[in-house]
Amino acid sequence: MLNKVLEQFRLQPISVNAVEDSHSSTVYKCKLFNGENVFIKIPYSKLKFQRELEAYEILKEQVSIPNLLAYWSGDEEYPGAFLLSELKGNPLTTNVSSATAFQVGILHASMHNIQPSNATTLTGIKNEFINWSSFVENQFYSFAEDVREVVDEAVYRKSIEKFEEMKRSLPSPDGPSFIHMDFRPANIIVDGNNVSGMIDFESVRFGSTETDFTKLYRDFLSFDLALYQSYQEGYKSIRPLIDLEVVLPFYLFTDTFNSIGWCKRRGIEKNALFLEKNLADLKKIVLS
Repeated sequence: MLNKVLEQFRLQPISVNAVEDSHSSTVYKCKLFNGENVFIKIPYSKLKFQRELEAYEILKEQVSIPNLLAYWSGDEEYPGAFLLSELKGNPLTTNVSSATAFQVGILHASMHNIQPSNATTLTGIKNEFINWSSFVENQFYSFAEDVREVVDEAVYRKSIEKFEEMKRSLPSPDGPSFIHMDFRPANIIVDGNNVSGMIDFESVRFGSTETDFTKLYRDFLSFDLALYQSYQEGYKSIRPLIDLEVVLPFYLFTDTFNSIGWCKRRGIEKNALFLEKNLADLKKIVLS
């Protein structure tokens, strides 16, 4: 597959290395003869390819993202591929300054400020905001079919009960906004104290912002109160921030549950560590 894509883009790089922490698509970092780096991204499916392609058009000049240098629409065997410029830096970690967290908040809010436009016809990116409650419910119960094959019956039953109980307490959704759906440290690039931008748009939607804080909180904001506060200040400098204390418990729970179903679909052995963590977290949530 890689050779096919290199041929399509007429690339002859000095070196090609697979990028770690890319859970769905296949990503390669290519060093060129001029010393520059470019990235090849091969999405998991045709739908994810189309979503990402449309996202580059929507997001360009709105927020900082890689430049789309070229793309290949694929064929009957391959879903397609993107050739992307490099955002300078490395993925976000908890070892950053409050000023960096402030910039992450600005980046996130700037993306959430983008609303659907009647001027653009989209086939991959859907506007789920109108039926947001149904979208969340459909996602949960779709993954529930897979989760049931992995967890104990008692844990599964309590998870269903908890979902139905918690969703009744959710506030009115905030949007419609452009939401990333995988806004986590691995997809936020930082160069020193400066945020270079964000990557990975194959799961994007228009919907409610309330779901889009989950992974950032889980993997970054929850570790340091000062960073959390700075992030919120940055976000609020662009747009109002919803009450995260109200919505985060629900979305942290559903993310844990849905992640177990994702592991079942994508391969239990290949995702064993991620599965084990989410199984432990789910038991803590529903059995405590």
